[in-house]
Amino acid sequence: MELGIKGKKALVLGASQGMGKAIARTLAAEGCDLIVGSRNEEALNKLASDIKKDFNVDVISHVIDMTDFAGVDAVCEKTRTEWQPDILLNNTGGPPGSKATGVSDEIWRDAIQSLLIGVIRISEAALEAMKSRAWGRILTIASSGVIQPIPALPISNTVRSGIVGFSKSLSNEVAGDGITANIILPGRIDTDRTKWLDKSNAEKSGKTVAEIQAVSKATIPAGRYGTVEEFADVAVFLLSERASYVTGSMIRVDGGAIKSV
Repeated sequence: MELGIKGKKALVLGASQGMGKAIARTLAAEGCDLIVGSRNEEALNKLASDIKKDFNVDVISHVIDMTDFAGVDAVCEKTRTEWQPDILLNNTGGPPGSKATGVSDEIWRDAIQSLLIGVIRISEAALEAMKSRAWGRILTIASSGVIQPIPALPISNTVRSGIVGFSKSLSNEVAGDGITANIILPGRIDTDRTKWLDKSNAEKSGKTVAEIQAVSKATIPAGRYGTVEEFADVAVFLLSERASYVTGSMIRVDGGAIKSV
């Protein structure tokens, strides 16, 4: 299927690893030029070099820490005046695990800044060029926890729910401008963060990582973790011309793990 995005410019946040990296590479394979951002400068520069070599597209790399107000402001300015992307993929690192209570104000503030305020501000900045072209795609990676709260991840469950409300509200306002805004919900995808969570749960429970993974996979009807490539394929479809009538939606990529309809 021709996705109709060859020559489009995409800003991909959280691009240095995992799902963000896979999405960046899949967009490049479709002929998109890229601006890739993350905190990890070394990994980001390697990604940019690899994508240029593998797909012969233009790639700009930019280091950004979404918890840093000044850094987000700088990205917003570049987004408005220099980059002017057609496509925006919002992807932010997950906050630490915890109980629902006893979390410091600093941790809550960092999560709200990176998962909510930063995403809102960068989305606003990207909209200016999208509106002028009467075409745009905004996709935000959230978490299955916004539907079915994940134990030990109350910060993520809480703050990511806020970005769902923003995305739905935004989608209603910009649909007439040819712009879509959607949320994509990963379940258990085989990423470094998933490995870290499994290892952390194993240490807390006294079980092996393999035992933790077996229990986790037993809760997924598909019986396994998803791959980043499977996730990226769905994401890039939602960012394409072919998904022009999909907006204001939450799309699950979870192997059936969420129990509700």
